[in-house]
Amino acid sequence: MRKTGPGKAETDLMQPFDGLTLERIVIPDTAEAVAAAVAEIRTAGEAGFDTESKPTFKAGEACSGPHLVQFALPDRAFLFQMHDGASRDAASLLLEDPAVLKIGFGLSADRSQIHAKLGATLQSVLDLDHLFRRRGYNSSLGARAAVGLVLDRNFRKSKSVTTTNWSLPVLSDAQKLYAANDAYAALCVYRALTLSADERQALMPRPRKDGRAEAESEG
Repeated sequence: MRKTGPGKAETDLMQPFDGLTLERIVIPDTAEAVAAAVAEIRTAGEAGFDTESKPTFKAGEACSGPHLVQFALPDRAFLFQMHDGASRDAASLLLEDPAVLKIGFGLSADRSQIHAKLGATLQSVLDLDHLFRRRGYNSSLGARAAVGLVLDRNFRKSKSVTTTNWSLPVLSDAQKLYAANDAYAALCVYRALTLSADERQALMPRPRKDGRAEAESEG
């Protein structure tokens, strides 16, 4: 029988997750700021990762996202808005960089959307859902349950913010906090885990003969 993580009623009893504050969230808005963000993420070598897209409400309406690409480090997060050409190019560069490990939850849809929107091939990714599935949990544990399970904290995600317009040129404070901490929570869970040698071999990106990295294991 597959294991399940803590339910919402259980996590609601936990202490709140200490997420990033607005002062720790950066939206690069100049060429210099974009370059500095890319350099900092590359130096770190690993980052919590997620994307946000403007929701669709009509049947058959295709998703036009991602509109926002997030990278979180231990002390800050960078939000790249796809309407900005420099940010879009920088995000594509980081997404295809095999030397930067991207860590997140439920990233299968992100891979196809990123390729369709940006023409980029997502490289060097660790989907934490795959890790928990290997450990006997449900196929999509998700950030809320994982934070509760690993960190014993309540990671609240507002449904009202989820369905906001992520393509807006100016994001609200609530959107910034939501997007940044989605990526940050993944990084915190990853850094709190101890991966066995077998898990690392199965899940961590493996270099290919062409110098790039293979996609993460689906197992």
